[in-house]
Amino acid sequence: MHKVSAAQAAYLNSLKRHRQKVMFFRLLIFIAFILLWEGAARTGLVNDFIFSSPARMFQTFLSMTKDGSIFYHTGITLAETLVSVLCVLAATLVLAMVLWWNQTLYEILEPYLVVLNSLPKSAMAPVLIVWLGNNPKTIIVTGILISVFGSVMSLTVNFREADPEQIKLIYTLKGGKMDVLRKVLIPRSLPAFISLMKVNVGLCLVGVIIGEFLAANAGLGYLIIYGSQVFKMDWVMMSIVILCILAAGLYALINAVERWCARRW
Repeated sequence: MHKVSAAQAAYLNSLKRHRQKVMFFRLLIFIAFILLWEGAARTGLVNDFIFSSPARMFQTFLSMTKDGSIFYHTGITLAETLVSVLCVLAATLVLAMVLWWNQTLYEILEPYLVVLNSLPKSAMAPVLIVWLGNNPKTIIVTGILISVFGSVMSLTVNFREADPEQIKLIYTLKGGKMDVLRKVLIPRSLPAFISLMKVNVGLCLVGVIIGEFLAANAGLGYLIIYGSQVFKMDWVMMSIVILCILAAGLYALINAVERWCARRW
């Protein structure tokens, strides 16, 4: 067994203390924010009817857990987000490989990808409702459109920045483009692909919520828009908090995948 030197032990202890310090202050800021919010609501500094309060949100959450409605709405949003993310990742990988494979096709489509990526996707949501109907399909497509074009462009550029010497070596050994993809491009682009996953999780969640604002009768986006219309602000604020928790959980999941990939490769 390798014996850790005194200097290494001191360094590891300093890293551990630093992580503990960061976690402590993160937790402290969160608790202070909750306490200030609750205190301001109870003392009348803020209108708890408009801004709600942590206690009122917790009571609302408990009441909605009794009939399971909050789990139903949260599950709908989570499922739509996961489907959107998976579709974006699959489309990104396939389209990036196609555009790398065919340089002419890339040069033809590049300006269109730039324009589509720059287009405000929220403007497309009403059009999608007309085309696809008022159903989950519209919501998922909205989530996909938010992020797919930027992801395709980023991964294609990453493919094209591969080491030319490694590619030349594959061709020298009588390999083809498929060998370049399998042996060089995809392995070296794995970190970039995981980084895109981190970004796309948030973007797809945004797209799904936009879609639920306009074309849903279930989901956290529906609770937010309906709650604001009937002035049930406890629903609105509670749904926003749950969305924050979902986003953090999905990001943590991608981080776990990244660590697993780092250990494996």
